[in-house]
Amino acid sequence: MDLRKLKKLIDLVEESGIAELELTEGEEKVKISRQLMNQAAPMTHYIQAPQQMGHQPQMAAPSDGGATSETKPIAEKIDGHAVNSPMVGTFYRSPSPDAKVFVDVGSKVTKGDTLCIIEAMKLLNEIEADATGTIKKILVENGQPVEYGETLFIIG
Repeated sequence: MDLRKLKKLIDLVEESGIAELELTEGEEKVKISRQLMNQAAPMTHYIQAPQQMGHQPQMAAPSDGGATSETKPIAEKIDGHAVNSPMVGTFYRSPSPDAKVFVDVGSKVTKGDTLCIIEAMKLLNEIEADATGTIKKILVENGQPVEYGETLFIIG
């Protein structure tokens, strides 16, 4: 397919506001799609919904008082500062699989110390302590997916 023709098709998609265009000419097939800005919020909301649904069965599983033994109230009972995930991604406690973890329970941290890494879209993002103190609790397992706003650490 001609490069000028592709450019015109891309311009057509941008100008028309359509999200996707697929064209087949003989054996050649072209698919042009774009993500609209106003679609980002529903996608984020959709990603958070499975986590909320995932917690509900865990609360319902213990029939002898599952509503009171929920994970979040236990985390809230621990006095200290909660460090929450600033993004959706995969939680890693160390910079590489064979490296030493950044922090353990009982580790002393100061504001700005690296606590973990969250991988999001193939980018490794260092998460830093936003308070000084001692790590009281690590609420996420290594390699586990995390959601935006999910509590990762409790610093006391």
